[in-house]
This record gives sequence, C-alpha cells and structure tokens, in this order.
Amino acid sequence: MAKPKTIFSCSKCDAQTFKWSGRCFECGNWGTVIETLQSSIEQETMVQLPSIKTTKLSEIQQKDVARTSTTMSELDRVLGGGLVPGSLVLLGGEPGIGKSTLSIQLAAAIPSLYISGEESVEQIKMRADRLGLTSNDLELANAMDVQTICSTMIAKHPSLVIIDSIQTIQDSQTAGAPGSPSQVRACAGHILEVAKKHKITTIIIGHVTKDGNVAGPKTLEHLVDTVLYLGGDRYHNYRMLRTAKNRFGATDEVGVFEMTQIGLKDVTNASEAFLQEREPDVPGSVITCLMEGTRPVLVEVQALVNKTSFGYPVRKASGFDLNRLHVLAAVLQKRAKLDLSQYDIHVNVVGGIKAQEPAADLAVCLAIASSYKEKSLGNDIIAFGEVGLAGEIRRIQYAEKRVKEAAQMGMKRAIVPSNTKFEDLKGMKILKVKNIQELIMKT
Repeated sequence: MAKPKTIFSCSKCDAQTFKWSGRCFECGNWGTVIETLQSSIEQETMVQLPSIKTTKLSEIQQKDVARTSTTMSELDRVLGGGLVPGSLVLLGGEPGIGKSTLSIQLAAAIPSLYISGEESVEQIKMRADRLGLTSNDLELANAMDVQTICSTMIAKHPSLVIIDSIQTIQDSQTAGAPGSPSQVRACAGHILEVAKKHKITTIIIGHVTKDGNVAGPKTLEHLVDTVLYLGGDRYHNYRMLRTAKNRFGATDEVGVFEMTQIGLKDVTNASEAFLQEREPDVPGSVITCLMEGTRPVLVEVQALVNKTSFGYPVRKASGFDLNRLHVLAAVLQKRAKLDLSQYDIHVNVVGGIKAQEPAADLAVCLAIASSYKEKSLGNDIIAFGEVGLAGEIRRIQYAEKRVKEAAQMGMKRAIVPSNTKFEDLKGMKILKVKNIQELIMKT
C-alpha cells in the first residue's frame, strides 16, 4: 500500500485542498478546513482483485414489481403506481409547504416507522391529532444517530420508514456537522444499504435552500431511487408534487393537492378547482391549458393594463416569467400596433400556478389586448400557442389533448396555431390563426 496522503477538506461544503487555510476558498466559511488522510491503492493490488460476474441481457428474467398503494391517488400517480419495496425516496420542499403533513398522512395509512430528528414524539402526536389521524400500526421515534436508526430499521422491519430529516441525522464515524455534505452522503449511504438489503421502503425528507435545491449535496439525488419536490405558494391552498427523478416510473407526472385543516387532499379534477371562482365577462381574463406532466390543466390568465403614473411603465408578473412578459409586450406593440409604451402591465396566473411552458404565450397576449381594449372575450374561450418575435403563432405539443380537456369543462371556442392538426370535436369551434396581427383583428 502507498503512503497515505494528507489533504484538507471543508466540513461545510466538502471542498478539498492540499494546503490548510483559515477560510474555505469555496463556501467562504472560517475555521471549517480540517486535516484528513487519503490512502491510495497501488496498481499491483488492483490486478490481483477478482473480476466480477457478468450476465447477458437476454438471459435476465424480468420480475413484476409488487407496488404498495399509498391510498392517495395523486401520490400514486407521481410515484408511478405506488411505493416499490426497497426503494429510497427523497422528498424535498420549502419550509412550511407541507412535507411533514404529507409524510404523517402516508405513515398513518401504511404500517410505518416514523423517525424524527427535529420533533419529539409528543409533537408528532399533536400534529396527528390536529389532522384527525389514528393508526395502531404507526410507531414513532426520535433519533439522530444513523447507526441507531439503521439497527432499529432492521429490528422492526416495517413496511415503510420515514426519516425527518436527513439534515439532522449524523454519523459518528464521519467528520463534519449534521447537514454537511460529508454527513449527508454518509448517512444516506447507510440508510440506502439497509433499505436495499432488507427490502424496506424508505422516505427521507430533505430541506430546500434559497436556491431551490435540496440542502447539502446534489449527490444525494444520485443515491436515491426517486426524488419528489413538493411546491406551490404557501399563501394558496394548492400544492404541486413533482418528480425530478424516478427509476420506477415516469418523471413528467404531477400530483395536485389541496391543503385543508385536516391535511392534504387529492385534487382529481384540477381544471375545475382552478376555475371555480372565475368572474364572468371580465376584460383581461383568458383561459389557457397547461400540461402538468401528462395531465392537461386549465388555468386562468389575468392581465391588467393601466395608464402609468410615472415616466417609465411598470411590468409585473405573478406565476409568469417577467422577462417573457417584456418580450410579449414588445411583440404586441411592434406587430399588433398596440401602444403600450405609456401603460403598466400586470399579469397573474390564478391559483399559485406557474405557467412556465411557451403554450401560455398566446393567452397572455390575448389577456393584455383584452384589458387594453376593455373588451371581454367571454367565459367559453380557450387559447394556447407560442408567440415568436415576428408575431407568428407556433405549434405546441398535445394540442388535441388540451382541446378535449377544454371541451369537457364546457368551453365552446378554441384559438390554436394555424398548423395544428387534430380531429374536430362536436360543439367546439376551432379558430386557427397564423400571427398575432390576425388574432387581434379577429378578436
């Protein structure tokens, strides 16, 4: 064996260097650089190691995976049909968004072991009572040592283990404070080994930083089988559960929940929920259809165009990209001849939904033009399409699925790009337009 090398690593960000310094050159923290030893294996030793056994792809027999239903249809949708035995799931989200609420509801539905490093068992009991949850098969524990947690998992061998949260768990054999990259990786590695070896489905909860990433290392997402993010506006009732990674299913599914006094409830018809409080015949209001995974969701786009009180017009957006709003306002002014240079423009996507796909461009342009002209478009019209800089309206994906969803919700008219091709629907009038100039003239 070669002589171990001395390196210096940061206990906060795990950055490594060959010289000691009082301040980490990566994260900027003081007093976090510590000395460690790194051993290397000689080439001769590697040659003497036995080779691994390989199997041909054609010789492998596929086995059907028996999934466990979570009793929550939206969660099952996101997971791909339910929980897979032995899988490791990472659940992330901002503080107060509902991670612990979703976890305790899931734990009460399946025989589970709930281990918390943040709350005492009495606090968890108070939350369960507030949500009206009762279960004779749910066991609670408070622990922060990963070796103790792993031994408890092996001894109890429950159907599901929930650990809240990975940033509070520590490994006594690894340097660094709880929540540091080295600690998070080491603890997740121990939990992963136990979950796979003993076929225990495990969910670990991770905090989210200001940047929107799971606190600690990004490598934690590479260790787990499934990464779920619970998002939404905490000031609205709706929550979106998205999949960033899923080894056992698709990554484009989205679950919609409503936060109530008794916990999160499935929203099976998201379009109806987002449109139920819409005001009739209001200028600046247009319905569009967004694809949340494979599910079409109708949302209301509102725009308010008002004469500016200052020399520079204001552009504000909620649920829509502000830079994109500036581009669309310029296209309307240049191509559609709408004089918006002395008007403030405010755009809002109702319900706390974020319209991130280009399909919402056409609805935003229509809403702005409707508010500018003080002309209502009616409650039975839907519009979707991407708007280019030349004013052209470009084709988007899943147009037929969007129109069918609109027809089911009682819409009678649809404004779509001119090159869209699909079968005509009974009772739905399709208006195909080529550019924004033609659209403004027809509406």
